[in-house]
Amino acid sequence: MSTAPMSQFVESDVRPKDVRLATWICFFAWTFAVYDFVLFGNLLPKLAADLGLGPAQSTEINTWVTAGTALVAFAIGPIVDRIGRRKGILIAVAGAAVASLLTATVGWVVGIAAGLGLVFLVLVRSLAGLGYAEQAINAAYLNEMFAHNSDPAKARRRGLIYSLVQSGWPVGSVLAAGSVYLLFPIGGWALCFVVAAIPAVFIIIAGRWLKESPQFTHRHQIDEMIKDGRVQEAQQLGNKYGIDVSEKAAPLVSVFRGESLRSTLTIGGAFLLNWLGVLAFAILGTSLLSAPDGKNIEFTNALLILVVSNATAFAGYLFHGWLGDRIGRRNAIGIGWILCAVSFFIMLQAPNGNFPLIVGLYSAGLFFLIGPFSALLFFTGESFPVHTRATGSSIINASGQVGAILGGLLITATLAAGGGWINATLWWGVLPILASGLLIFAARNVDPRTVRTD
Repeated sequence: MSTAPMSQFVESDVRPKDVRLATWICFFAWTFAVYDFVLFGNLLPKLAADLGLGPAQSTEINTWVTAGTALVAFAIGPIVDRIGRRKGILIAVAGAAVASLLTATVGWVVGIAAGLGLVFLVLVRSLAGLGYAEQAINAAYLNEMFAHNSDPAKARRRGLIYSLVQSGWPVGSVLAAGSVYLLFPIGGWALCFVVAAIPAVFIIIAGRWLKESPQFTHRHQIDEMIKDGRVQEAQQLGNKYGIDVSEKAAPLVSVFRGESLRSTLTIGGAFLLNWLGVLAFAILGTSLLSAPDGKNIEFTNALLILVVSNATAFAGYLFHGWLGDRIGRRNAIGIGWILCAVSFFIMLQAPNGNFPLIVGLYSAGLFFLIGPFSALLFFTGESFPVHTRATGSSIINASGQVGAILGGLLITATLAAGGGWINATLWWGVLPILASGLLIFAARNVDPRTVRTD
């Protein structure tokens, strides 16, 4: 791995204003991708009711959609390593917008051909996996763009700045909830999805001013030289920019070789395990807290839960982004997830009826569960060379959806066997989170004071 101290890093043709523009565009692209992604979950009960689907059918469709999302998120990585980060961002944004518009037509399609209409719904929402993949593309792109920031102070705060971009998740979640509140009474769920597609137009227009990252540009030039038989020139250019010219395999092959293999297995495994916990406590958290065999708390004010959980996640993003800049992103992630497991374990053991204690521990758990993802995604970009950066990031990102599928199956099986919510979330929430916190320490550490030049 080729790195250089920040103070010795040579400024490239990427200017500070280019980095600022890229940061803002990536923030809004991720915010509105999340907006669409979360919107489907919020509106699924209403959509299912209108389509005449029962709870079991609704859950089954959501499982197939999750699987499709994982496949799409996985597939986009090798493409982005071929066509570039800038084009990848625009494809992800456009794909999420198209998915939103097509989702609005599902009612008509089901009305014409019921069975095929449901298949159409799964395919359309799987396409929305491009929106979910936005965060992996952002991580690869901004990791490379931040490496060319000539301001030493900002260079030392790369993780904190990226955490602000990643905070588009709670912002997008709140926007989705607000749009449902305002638009659903007017035009139902279809109108909500139509409106969700509109911001993509502005993101695509703004994307015209995005610069391709220098690392990808240099790597692309080297690959073209090698194809043309100009191997010596390619070697000279590689030496100049610290890029390994010997790696000629496709990114999808290279990501399971050498240095990249360790990152793929350790970070990908930790990401997968942690998403079991995300499903248990973030996605199904209200079910755990309100179930009679859970914490048996009456949550009548859904807006309060939304505000508390998303405010907690936002603060967690900033804290772990800041902490990663100081002690290393790997260490910040591992410590955060271990503390998360401890917080949720104590919450599950706390006596029912103690509302302040349970909500306080639940908020602490979310702080240490969601917050480390801002450091994790940036750390993922630091852990792969430019040749496999988008592919590796996408594989790891897609592994989260695999974890969600496994978690859903395991929690469902435990509940069906009479295990109850406390046991289900202990076994398939707390323990996987703890394991993810320990596994991440097997990844290669990256000194936050250096930037990767290859």
